[in-house]
Amino acid sequence: MLQWSDSQLESVKVALDSLGCKLNQAETELLARQLADAGYKLVSPTDTADVYILNTCTVTHIADRKSRHWLRLAHWRNSGARLVATGCYAQRAPDELAQIEGVSLVVGNEEKPYLLPLLEKSGLISSSACVQCGSTSRHYNGFRTRAFIKVQDGCDSFCSYCIVPLVRGREKSLPVDQVVAEVRHRISDGYKEVVLTGTEIGSYNYDGVNLRGLLENILAKTNVTRLRLSSLQPQEISPELIGLWNDNRLCRHFHLSLQSGSDRVLRLMKRRYCVSDYQQVVSLIRAQVPEAAITTDIIVGFPGETSAEFEQSYKLCQQLEFARIHVFPYSPRQGTEAARMPQPVGDKVKRERSQKTLASAKESAENFRQRSLGKTMPVLWEKQSGGVWSGITDNYIKVYTKSDEDLTNKLLPVKLVEVSGDGVWGEVLGK
Repeated sequence: MLQWSDSQLESVKVALDSLGCKLNQAETELLARQLADAGYKLVSPTDTADVYILNTCTVTHIADRKSRHWLRLAHWRNSGARLVATGCYAQRAPDELAQIEGVSLVVGNEEKPYLLPLLEKSGLISSSACVQCGSTSRHYNGFRTRAFIKVQDGCDSFCSYCIVPLVRGREKSLPVDQVVAEVRHRISDGYKEVVLTGTEIGSYNYDGVNLRGLLENILAKTNVTRLRLSSLQPQEISPELIGLWNDNRLCRHFHLSLQSGSDRVLRLMKRRYCVSDYQQVVSLIRAQVPEAAITTDIIVGFPGETSAEFEQSYKLCQQLEFARIHVFPYSPRQGTEAARMPQPVGDKVKRERSQKTLASAKESAENFRQRSLGKTMPVLWEKQSGGVWSGITDNYIKVYTKSDEDLTNKLLPVKLVEVSGDGVWGEVLGK
């Protein structure tokens, strides 16, 4: 959820929310900057706003349901607000969202880059707001610790279960110089960590420069403190790419979607690797990047997944000792190949498999945090709640501490001392 500077303009009030992936977060953050620069006052989604904008997700039916719920909740909180739905759900099924009470505008992904002029053209916000306030440009002050930067969009893989290529389109990458300039801009705004996002950032390619080349450019041409990648596919990992992690500015966190531990199911999913490929990549990362966090996604109940194949996934997850596992019960997405397959796995079985995998995921995550105890790591402190500060290590461990000082956006060495809930308690060694 975005946080806004108290010094922004007292004009038309706009609230933004984002569901789903880090790419959505990056696009929402960019829209927030555009709105702030145009003179609009950005407020929290829980505050009274003139316009509420939701960047939706449609990767599962649960994401659809959450998008509808958030729009209805926004209308319930403030019936006078004009609601705007954008993003992947808006691209896939605009008519469904348009029927929700209070929704005034639905904008798909193709028109999302032009959302601000569309809002002004539709009359939902006034282009004269900044003139009335006597200013034409305001500095956006949102997240003060991690900046999400979009470097790529779209997907050409067409996995059989995935709606994303249908709502995001074909792969396209942003120019290297543009990405480098954006990183510099965020650093000048005070950000300590930059997260590179996209639908398939591992497929980044602009004028022959691949992801490795992009990272080399960013590391050589900026003084970024921490650089994190949002997600990669196993087939996109090479020894040459992993070799870049000799630069400790690259965060030791790799999100590698597994989806299934069965080679047959992976073929049905149209994934571009087999189980042994995945295992080799994990071994490569752990050999070259000590204490790296490897996180993953698992789909349970894919059409035709047998009990034995589910057990293969379950046991593989235990063997690979992931730092975090996102578990998704298979959700048919209209227009995908898998949705046209026979659906023999019922909801009850999906729930049982999800619960079993989630229990194992919780244990695996706790074991990863347990192995960090006694070590000292830099923590980027983000926010305070109830007197307790929270932040993250470069290998994505959430850390908590108590302090009377303002730790916001400070990168400090912390000794990790005790596992607690979803994170670890730490002792700050330097301020």
